[in-house]
Amino acid sequence: MDEGNVIPREQETHTYRLAEETAPDSIEFLRDLVTIPSPSRGERLACERVMREMENLGYRDVHLDEMGNVLGRFGTGPRVVAFDAHVDTVGISNPTHWKYDPFRGVVSGGILYGRGASDQKGGLAAVVHGVALAARIGLPDDLSVWVTATVNGENCVGLAWRYLVNEVALQPEVVVIGMPSHLGVCFGQRGRMEIEVATRGVSTHGSQPDRGANAIYAMIPIVDALATLHGNLATDHPSLGRGSIAVTEITSQSPSRTAIPDGCRIHVDRRLTIGETPEGALEEINGLQAVQDAEAEVRLLDYNQPSWRGFAYPTDKVFPAWATAPDSSAVVAAMATARTVLGREPRIHRSKFSSNGCTTAGLFGIPTVGFGPADELHSHTVHDQIALAQLQPAMAFYAMFPEIYLAVASDRG
Repeated sequence: MDEGNVIPREQETHTYRLAEETAPDSIEFLRDLVTIPSPSRGERLACERVMREMENLGYRDVHLDEMGNVLGRFGTGPRVVAFDAHVDTVGISNPTHWKYDPFRGVVSGGILYGRGASDQKGGLAAVVHGVALAARIGLPDDLSVWVTATVNGENCVGLAWRYLVNEVALQPEVVVIGMPSHLGVCFGQRGRMEIEVATRGVSTHGSQPDRGANAIYAMIPIVDALATLHGNLATDHPSLGRGSIAVTEITSQSPSRTAIPDGCRIHVDRRLTIGETPEGALEEINGLQAVQDAEAEVRLLDYNQPSWRGFAYPTDKVFPAWATAPDSSAVVAAMATARTVLGREPRIHRSKFSSNGCTTAGLFGIPTVGFGPADELHSHTVHDQIALAQLQPAMAFYAMFPEIYLAVASDRG
């Protein structure tokens, strides 16, 4: 089979035309999503908006699960393909730093600006409409296609899919994530883990610091040692690169601001590449001389906050790295679909971020690929945006992928 030309030219043309016709509806849906603040654990209104859109587009079995994820499907066949995008976003620290109101969905020069436009509301809008196009074109009889708009993606990436696989028993044979890949194909990402390091001190009056032991001062050599360790990480994966270490928060504990702190904690964002393990990452930090000198406590963090529906699903904050084999049916089909949609050889997207793929592929071994509109360069920034011209090819990709994937997988036996 010619994997670069899997579906008939007439069907390609029909799909492009449908994507062009429905792009304005997708843009309107995206603007609505951007105007609805949906921080992690506060996604209710956005989830309800997604459900209304799915119902209007003819999705079947549209519902919320116990955690608060939105699910909808087309088809009733035994073979399952899933598309995913998370509906939650990071927050807003200072609105005055934004050129446009982050919750108005302002469009200027073909760019829509607003919180979550890139990560991942743009991908979600394109997925919801693109999969609906796949159903209009006609899905193979043996296929079911699920779309999930997942929650808690920013607070605890992958948690939603731990729940979906373990408790809902949603077990697709391939997952496509609508990540901001700038219309590139992604088939691997670094993982991450969250670590806390704590030092102890002895509090005394701030006017007599020598009578106590300052927990912040004890932490300073540890921060320096972590910066050095980051530069010395040895494991290097050919496509994912090296891991990383970043201190992202520091807090202290003291009776008052006129007293010497008797406690200090730092939050460490540890990105893991393939070949590294959480156990090894913890051992590296515990082995630092500065940590030993301070008798600091190093611990892996966990997550047990309830979702917007009040449902807690406790887990360690370890999110594995993942890579789907380039010769797998999932990647071959994604490349063929992107080639068809873009009319050129697709770019391989080397994502710096993490996604729900850390669970689908990293934890459960489900072949996973990423493809979506927008550029992750703008994610989590005051320039959060999406080029609206990317919605149409993204929709066409999601519309064509199920049939192309099935053809590739079937041809390979």
